[in-house]
Amino acid sequence: MGRVTSFPAIVLVALSLIVAGCATVGQDFPTHNVDQIEIGETTRTEIQELFGEPWRTGIEDGKRTWTYGKYRWSAFGDAETTDLVVRFNPDGTVSSYVYNTTE
Repeated sequence: MGRVTSFPAIVLVALSLIVAGCATVGQDFPTHNVDQIEIGETTRTEIQELFGEPWRTGIEDGKRTWTYGKYRWSAFGDAETTDLVVRFNPDGTVSSYVYNTTE
């Protein structure tokens, strides 16, 4: 029964996206804190305090990686994207980071 009742809900969400003409993935994060990141100094704990929980985590080239991002696409205008990717050293300090935005 659950599958039958969830199908109309899925159709309703899909139709809403089509009518709205946009989709958003990710979550907002405080971009004004990016200038506080210091390579080799800022720790994972401090990054979490500055930006909250990462939207996505992983491993890149053997280094722990946290991603913060919000991506909004629209059929009727330009895409709006903002992301921060932070890579950590084995000791938990920031190895490198990349911040990009279209705003």
